[in-house]
Amino acid sequence: MTFDQLTLFIILTITIAMFVWGNWRHDMVALGALLACVVTGLVPPQEAFDGFGHPAVVTVACVLVLSRGLQSTGAMDVMAQRLIPKNGTTTGVIVALTAVGALMSGFMNNVGAMALLMPVAADVADKHKLPPGKVLMPLSFGTILGGMTTLIGTPPNLIVSGFRDSAGAGSYGMFDFTPVGLAVALVGIAFVSLVGWRLVPSRTQAGAATFDTGTYLTEALVDEKSSADGKTLWEISQMLEEDDAQVVGVVHNDTRVLPATPAQRVRSGDILIMEAEPEALTTAVSKLGLRLAADPEEEKEEKEKKEKQEEKKTEERARTADQRSAEAGAIGIDENEDKGDGDKEKKKDKEKDKEKEKEKEKEHARREDIQLRELVVMPDSPLTGRTSRMLRLPARYEINLLALSRQGRRSVRRLRSTPLRAGDALLMMGSDDSLNTFAAEQGCVPLATRDISIPNKEKAVVALVAMALAVAGAAFGLLPAAISFSACVLAFMALKVMPLRNVYESIDGAVIVLLGALITVAEVMEKTGAADLVALAMLDNVAQGNPVVALVILLVVTMTLSDFMNNAATAAVMCSIAISAAAQLQVNPDSFLMAVAIGASCAFLTPVGHQNNTLILGPGGFRFSDYWQMGLPMEILVILVSVPMLLWVWPL
Repeated sequence: MTFDQLTLFIILTITIAMFVWGNWRHDMVALGALLACVVTGLVPPQEAFDGFGHPAVVTVACVLVLSRGLQSTGAMDVMAQRLIPKNGTTTGVIVALTAVGALMSGFMNNVGAMALLMPVAADVADKHKLPPGKVLMPLSFGTILGGMTTLIGTPPNLIVSGFRDSAGAGSYGMFDFTPVGLAVALVGIAFVSLVGWRLVPSRTQAGAATFDTGTYLTEALVDEKSSADGKTLWEISQMLEEDDAQVVGVVHNDTRVLPATPAQRVRSGDILIMEAEPEALTTAVSKLGLRLAADPEEEKEEKEKKEKQEEKKTEERARTADQRSAEAGAIGIDENEDKGDGDKEKKKDKEKDKEKEKEKEKEHARREDIQLRELVVMPDSPLTGRTSRMLRLPARYEINLLALSRQGRRSVRRLRSTPLRAGDALLMMGSDDSLNTFAAEQGCVPLATRDISIPNKEKAVVALVAMALAVAGAAFGLLPAAISFSACVLAFMALKVMPLRNVYESIDGAVIVLLGALITVAEVMEKTGAADLVALAMLDNVAQGNPVVALVILLVVTMTLSDFMNNAATAAVMCSIAISAAAQLQVNPDSFLMAVAIGASCAFLTPVGHQNNTLILGPGGFRFSDYWQMGLPMEILVILVSVPMLLWVWPL
C-alpha cells in the first residue's frame, strides 16, 4: 500500500464515519473530504472543482428544476387523481397508490413524487381506517423503487452513467436501467402492497382522522381568567386525565422549571409546556382556559409595533390639519371659504371612517379564515436548523407555530428556540393563504388536504410536452442527457411554465455540492489505485475469484452503505471499486455498475438512508427501528430478483 493510498483510505474512513454520524450535513462532509484531498496533495488545486462540471451534476440540477415545474403546474396531480381509485379494497388502493408513485418517480425527482402523494396517502389511510404509516411506508418504498427504472429517476443512476462514460464505454441511455430496475420495482411493489404493509408497525389507532405524528409539545399561556390559575400541577393533571394530556414543564418569568413537580402552583402569566396527542391538544387547552401561542412576547411586540404605527399616523394627520388651519389664518380666508374647507375635511373624515370600516371587515374576514393545519418539514426545507424566533413567523407570514412533534424525542428547550429538523410535524395557525404561502416557500407538506398548488391546465400540457421531448431526445440518443434536459429547462423558463424565481430555488445546492465534491474524490480512488486495492481484497478474500459471488458482495455492500449514508455518495464511492473489480475479473463492467445503481437506491432499513424515508418519519409516527420490519425482507427480495436479472440482461 502506497502513502497516497493510505492517506486516501484515512480520508474515506473519516468521511464515511461522518456520514453515518449524521451531525454534519452530507454536503459539508463531502466538501471536507475534497479539501482534505487537496491539502494532502491527492488532488491538484486547479482540478479540485472539476467534478462540478460533470454531466451527472448538470443533469441532476436540471431534473430537480423539471420536477418542480411538473409539480407546480399540477400535471402530476391530475395523473394521480385519475389513476388512484377512490373506492376499492385496502390492498387495491395501496397497490394503485404505490404504482403511481413508482411511475412518477421514473420521470421526476422521487422526493417530489413522494411529497405530491403524501396527502393522498393521508386520505387513503383515513378512509380505510388505517394508521397512516401503513400507507406511507409502502408509498415511500414504491417511489424509491420507481426511481431505479430510468436514467433520470434517481441521482445514483446518473452517477453510474457518468462513471461508465469516464471509463471510455460511453454513458447509459434513458432506458438502459429499465429491464433490471423495472423487474425489481414490480416485484417490490407487489410485495409492499400485498404483504409488506401488514408488517409495518401500527403507531395509531384505526380510524385516526389525522397522521399519528406522535405527541405534540406546545406552549399555552395561563390568563387571569384561566381555570388553571392558582392550581397545583397535580390538580391540573387530574383535570387533564380524561384527555390523555400532561404538563411536562412550566415557564415562569421566562425561566423553564424542570421537572414539573406536582406541588408546584401555577400563576397567571406562566406558560405551561404541554404534551398531548393532536386530537386531545385543543380539548385540553380549552378545558383549562389557556391560550395557545408560540411566542407571546413576539405577538406582544408585533401588536405594540402596529399600535405605534397607528399613533404615528394619527399624529401626522393632526399635524397636517393644524398646518392647514395656520396657513388659512395667515392669508385671511373668509368664513365661507373656511366652512367650505371644513366640509371638505368632514368628507375626508367620513371617507377615512369608511376605509377603517372596510379594514375592520377585512380583518374580521381574516380572523374567520384562521385555521389549524399540520405541516411536515421536508428534507430540503430551509427551515432545517432554524428556530421559530429566527423566522419571525407572525411578522413575515401572519402565522404562528403552536406545537411541534418530533417522534421519539422530547425537547428541553422553549418551543421558540428549538431548531427544526426534517420530518418534524408542525401545528400551525393562520389564514389559508398565509399557510399556503409559508408551506410553498419554506418546503413543507400539508398532512391533511393538498391545497398549495393550483393546477394550471395550459402550463401542465406545455410542461408534459416539453418533458416528453426531452426524454425522447435522451432516450433515442439525439442529444446527451445533460444537453437534452438543459434545453427542457430553458423551455420551461422561456414559456413561463414556472416562475423564474423558482428555477434556481428548485436546485438543491446541498445535492450539487455533494455530487461535485465526491465525483472528484472518487476519481482519486482510481488514479491512486485505491479502488484496485479494495477490489482485489474483496475478490481474493471473499469472492475467491468467483464473479457471481463478487457481484452479490458488491450489491450487498452498496445496499448496506446506502442505508446509513447518502445514496449519491454511496454510488460515487462504489463505482470506482465496481469498475476495478470487473477489470481484475475480466468480466463485463456493466453488470457491476448496474449492481451499484440498484444497491445505492435500495435504502430500506433506516430513516436516514433516503430522503423519502426521512419525510415519513414524523407523519407516520415511526421510530428509527420501525423500518427494518418491512425493509429487511424488501432488501432480501431485491437481491434475489436483481442478481439473476443482472446476469441475464448484462451477462458477465
